[in-house]
Amino acid sequence: MTGDELLSALATLRRAQIGNRRAPHKPLLVLWLLGRFAASGSTAVTYDEAEEPVSRLINDFGPSIANRSRAKDRAAMPFVHLERDLWNLRDRDGNPIGPDAPERGSLLRTRGAHGRLRPHIEALLAGPGTLAAAARLLLDQHFTPALETPICDAVGLDLLELESAAHDGPAKKRRRRAGFTEEVLQAYAYACAFCGFDGALGRNPVGLEAAHVRWHSQDGPDEVNNGLALCSLHHALFDLGVLGLTPALRIQVSQSYVARSDAGRTIDALHGQLITPPRPGQPGINPDHVVWHGLQVFKRPATQAA
Repeated sequence: MTGDELLSALATLRRAQIGNRRAPHKPLLVLWLLGRFAASGSTAVTYDEAEEPVSRLINDFGPSIANRSRAKDRAAMPFVHLERDLWNLRDRDGNPIGPDAPERGSLLRTRGAHGRLRPHIEALLAGPGTLAAAARLLLDQHFTPALETPICDAVGLDLLELESAAHDGPAKKRRRRAGFTEEVLQAYAYACAFCGFDGALGRNPVGLEAAHVRWHSQDGPDEVNNGLALCSLHHALFDLGVLGLTPALRIQVSQSYVARSDAGRTIDALHGQLITPPRPGQPGINPDHVVWHGLQVFKRPATQAA
């Protein structure tokens, strides 16, 4: 397998669905393994070691889960089902564990399950270019730019450093359609649709960003009807699922959100408020994108009915 073939295999990971929600469990497991490899030169790991950190990643960066009792062993699914051309999974006696094994953390711990990316995969990852390209591909395909830094921090990857080493220079930023940001900010009169923040430095807006409602990586278009002008704080919270929208375009705050200070509790005060609509003549948000965000990103349930 070549580096290009590895990237192709990662690009075609079978995407699980839980009901009608995305399940980025495999990409998060692989990103965690890449961070482990960057730190130690090996991806060898027992399920007992992986269960807590990988489950936390899935809980933090995947859709919310209805069955709270399963929140602690969400790593079991990708640990069992990661493609076998990439992943070697065995029990404590060295016997292979097949993809039909139960997705239960307790059973995997009892069997002493342990896995490792196959030797030829690790050999390819030893080059910083392949390691960086693999991480970049998974982030681009399954997440949104606002989550890049927190995910990399959580898995222990310094992606900018890896990309700089690979390209012998500054890493190139991904591009969206030219004009998308300016069109969205203009549509919302250069003010946050959630809180009204409209700061500027001279003539230039500061702390304002064009947020995708349906993520670009998940087929969200670079169009005004998929955009919101948000301040940097509310953009981050929207992409993390702390904030969401009802079909009536009222703001929702996740019940999982907690704050200890008056400043932090200003987020709770947003709950139930209508967003500021776009200027006359500008398109509103496509309802399908609102539904997508509610299912795939917002950390349900909301604090109360909105």
